[in-house]
Amino acid sequence: MSRIRPHRPLRSPLLALVLLAGLGAQLPARADIYLCVDASGRKELTDNPKPGCKQLDVPNNIPAPSGRKSSGPAKPVTTPTDFPKVGDSEQRARDSDRRQILNDELRAEEKKLAELKREYNKGEPERQGNEKNYAKYEERVKSMAENIARAEKNIEALRREISNIK
Repeated sequence: MSRIRPHRPLRSPLLALVLLAGLGAQLPARADIYLCVDASGRKELTDNPKPGCKQLDVPNNIPAPSGRKSSGPAKPVTTPTDFPKVGDSEQRARDSDRRQILNDELRAEEKKLAELKREYNKGEPERQGNEKNYAKYEERVKSMAENIARAEKNIEALRREISNIK
């Protein structure tokens, strides 16, 4: 009979680093890496140098970008002169179409909410034949409540979007 050994983490962080390098992994940014060996012989990789640590030369490091320097307030963005423009009448037609689409979605969502609330029956929906286990029933009731909350949020978002149309 074979004996199953418990999983042991890699004892050598350096080995883990070599394995990662061998798999083609690249570090996202450059950082100095130090190998430290404590009194009991355990090895530790760190980015904070300590006395007695040796800096490692790791290939494929990508230097980290330097911090951005702000040169004052941001300049306003100007639209190029050759940028296509939409006429007022065309924009009104687009807004009207958008409003109509959002109103249709709102009506559909309100209808869906009314149906969900009817089925939910104030937190006591009718039990189904496959719900002999009370936990299944509770799970369905919880799901129904989540669906009602989601529909209410959708209605709120649609109303907000409609009110933003000029």
